[in-house]
Amino acid sequence: MPASTEEAAVPETRARGAADASGRGALLVGAGILLSRILGLVRERVFAHYFGSSAAAAAFRAAQRIPNFLQNLLGEGVLSASFIPVYAELLAVGNEEEADRLAGIIFGMLALTTSLLVAVGVMFTPALLSTVASGFQGESRELALVLLRIAFPGTGLLVMCAWCLGILNSHRKFFLSYVAPVVWNVAQIATMLALGRGRELSSLAVWVTWATVAGALAQLLVQFPTALGLLGRFRPALSLMRVSARRVLRSFWPVVVARGVVQLSAYLDIEYTSLISNRAYAVLSAAQILYLLPVSLFGMSVSAAELPELSRERGTPEEVAQAVRARIDRGSARIAFFVVPSAAALLVLGDVVGGTLLRTGRFSPGDVRYLWYLLMGATIGLVASTQGRLYSSAFYAFKDTRTPLYFAAIRVALTAVLAYWSAVKLPGLVGIPREIGCVGITATTGLAAWLEFLLLRRTLGRRIGPSGISAGALLKLWAAAAVAAAAGLSIKMALVWWRGPVPGTELEWHGTVLPMPAMNAIAAGVLVLGVFGLLYFAITAAMGNAQSRATISRLVRRR
Repeated sequence: MPASTEEAAVPETRARGAADASGRGALLVGAGILLSRILGLVRERVFAHYFGSSAAAAAFRAAQRIPNFLQNLLGEGVLSASFIPVYAELLAVGNEEEADRLAGIIFGMLALTTSLLVAVGVMFTPALLSTVASGFQGESRELALVLLRIAFPGTGLLVMCAWCLGILNSHRKFFLSYVAPVVWNVAQIATMLALGRGRELSSLAVWVTWATVAGALAQLLVQFPTALGLLGRFRPALSLMRVSARRVLRSFWPVVVARGVVQLSAYLDIEYTSLISNRAYAVLSAAQILYLLPVSLFGMSVSAAELPELSRERGTPEEVAQAVRARIDRGSARIAFFVVPSAAALLVLGDVVGGTLLRTGRFSPGDVRYLWYLLMGATIGLVASTQGRLYSSAFYAFKDTRTPLYFAAIRVALTAVLAYWSAVKLPGLVGIPREIGCVGITATTGLAAWLEFLLLRRTLGRRIGPSGISAGALLKLWAAAAVAAAAGLSIKMALVWWRGPVPGTELEWHGTVLPMPAMNAIAAGVLVLGVFGLLYFAITAAMGNAQSRATISRLVRRR
């Protein structure tokens, strides 16, 4: 980031233009993610219809999550932290030839490493499954082994998509890389709709897993030509003679270790949940998709758009610190505006959200009720998780990948202990059903996310000064979300009074608590969540929230 004296003075118009660029980038990332997530939710609804919370559903979920260590170790997060800052900096100073050489080297090294890890994963699938999901036994284990061997190559293709994303984002081409997963989702949806009726679940799971591989290949082919077109010359290589490549690798390995630590946490979740039941694992996986949606839509979109811009900041240390602080302030406020109501909706209206998206076919009202409990635990750390992504991007822009590693390790260690105790041990001690113990996994993950976020913010504050959304502004957002959630809950209970409750939305150990209305789940969701969303925007706009007014103004202009 530091620059020569001639580059130190940054005109106000340039700073304002960069801010607009990051804002447009966040909007494009968010739009791409939104489209892909909408298709992802459609995929989940179709999957829930055919698979429900069956053993085949659990085996399929495990077969998708276990190979994800490739994506987590080598994919988007790692390249965003190590490759994009160096590559974007080369573009910023006009050294396009070196940028092209660096892109070729990273492609070659990533392809070789991914190929080797895919081969190892396929060869040692039984040992891997026994290590991270020992609760799978009998037919569910045999099915999971078959699905794992099919899924590994597809995950390898998704890793190569991350290289395309790094190129595209650095050139401010944000939309394509984040909308590309649409084809991955479409492949699975089409397969389930074409083959799902009357087919044995284990056979359908095999076909859908093959569809994930085909979808991954299509996702790569959608992005690769455009990424190549942005390079002057594409020269794949394995050389480490370039200084820029060595700079990437110095940042690369700490991030790989950090992602490995995070992946360990994900594997522990699989292991703990597999010890409880197949249903617990299937529903927890669905819950994670839902509560990670706002993380992807808002935390990832803002962080992904800000990282290249943060990496381009140049000037004296004081000027760079001021610019980074301003970007974090804007990004933090933008994230909080959308994530706070998301957390409130999942906490108070989680059964409506889950029912709207997943209550169909084999996914019963009882499964929706169970899903809601898991979402309640997840809301604890939703704000911290999304804000933490932005602060990690700031460290990556400073070429500091070790600090996020240390704090991620602390978070994972804390989660490993607390999640095991609360999910596996606590239910027996207090006399609640074992499956309810899964709430401990989502809740303790959220608590650990707060610790990581606070450590990141405090450490970065020593470098650039205090940053982020103020406590007062955050409290106003929570107040608006609470009022909107109360209104949505009132609408829901009015529908229950009008249409009666859905049987199966209660637990034997607790009786009927805030049951769902006996009506079409999508219609109920539109009414309840529509009132919630409109009221939240109205209240925040009346409070003078700039993000709310800008969003409403943008919608009005489009009309």
